Amino acid sequence: MSAVERNIAGDERPVVATQRLTKVFRDFWMRSRAKAVDDLTIEIRPHEVFGLLGPNGSGKSTTIKLMLGLLRPTSGRLLVFGKRPTDVGIKRRIGYLPEESYLYPFLNARETLDYYARLFEIDHRTRAKRIDELLDMVGLTHAQFRPVREYSKGMQRRIGLAQALINDPDLLILDEPTSGLDPIGTRQVKDLIIELGRRGKTIVLSSHLLSDVEDVVDRMVILYGGKVRDEGTCEELLEEQSKTTIETDQLDESTIAEIDELIRRRSGGEKAVLKVSHPRQKLEELFLGIVEQARKERLETAGAQQGGQTAAFLRADEPERGDALIDRLVSDTEPVPASVEGEAPAPSPPSAEDDSIIDALVKDDSPREPAPPASPSPTGPPPAIASDDNVDDSIIGSLLDTPDETNREEA
Repeated sequence: MSAVERNIAGDERPVVATQRLTKVFRDFWMRSRAKAVDDLTIEIRPHEVFGLLGPNGSGKSTTIKLMLGLLRPTSGRLLVFGKRPTDVGIKRRIGYLPEESYLYPFLNARETLDYYARLFEIDHRTRAKRIDELLDMVGLTHAQFRPVREYSKGMQRRIGLAQALINDPDLLILDEPTSGLDPIGTRQVKDLIIELGRRGKTIVLSSHLLSDVEDVVDRMVILYGGKVRDEGTCEELLEEQSKTTIETDQLDESTIAEIDELIRRRSGGEKAVLKVSHPRQKLEELFLGIVEQARKERLETAGAQQGGQTAAFLRADEPERGDALIDRLVSDTEPVPASVEGEAPAPSPPSAEDDSIIDALVKDDSPREPAPPASPSPTGPPPAIASDDNVDDSIIGSLLDTPDETNREEA
């Protein structure tokens, strides 16, 4: 059952719920070395983008590993989809992008995605379709046959993100997803997170880049020392109640002075216009505008290309189209092996009809010489052979002697 179907069915239980969760790392003598998570109680609701914020050592990555079942809690409770994280049945519903991309360097991008898709037991047709869509989405179609060891860090993060989405997960956990990405890739990842959130997926985002988190999350917690220091939506945490911002078209100095005088008179001189400035675009917007202009001028680049649209299987649910219906009906047929890059596919054996056509095309209508007489019996003399003037007939005749004649001469 997809996330959207569970929403319609009214299943609004928390996707992740912790109750007084604690994780203490101990040394060889079982002495407490570090308390990474301390009495953590949070709920991650269905279909929301949830942010885990905090400085280094605040317990973000440890909390994520506890959710994945990679670590066992020292005390407290943790449920994912209503079950313990060690339950194998929930693994296929989770997608995970770790802080560092651990990929097989000898595989190329296509082989990497195919490998992880096979782990989820995805059929051949669906694998091929999703791989094409994901490679286009992350902008690596042109480099899909290069070994991963030749990729830059940003390109490895892109293929890692595609790997986390190959199983169309209900819960997507992203640990520093924009690390190593250029501003174009960062913007694309943020747009993807927003779109997946609209579709109804639950996303847990951990990042040090606060501006990226601010742009995409619905709700967040701020951790320090393994404890929750603050929690709420962006509006609740970031809105400054002590000041008011009014944005208008450009005003002249006299108008601004009249507004300031009005504010002072109404407030009894306690309030005034504190600052007058022109709005400024973000550096990200300026950067993306310059890059877009360079692309319009068709300038070449050796880096990752701009990604395409979000993969079709990750977009909003749509009725089954004709081609999808055909793929589903013939999914049980034997898959045709894909050809290796640069190698032509093996030709199929010709049929009887093809043989007749070929015979008709190569039929020789030129006059033929009469057929030679039937070969003599083994006891008769060897057939006469037309010889050239420069050829020694005795040598050719000795080579063509039959075994019986040779034996008689020796006798």
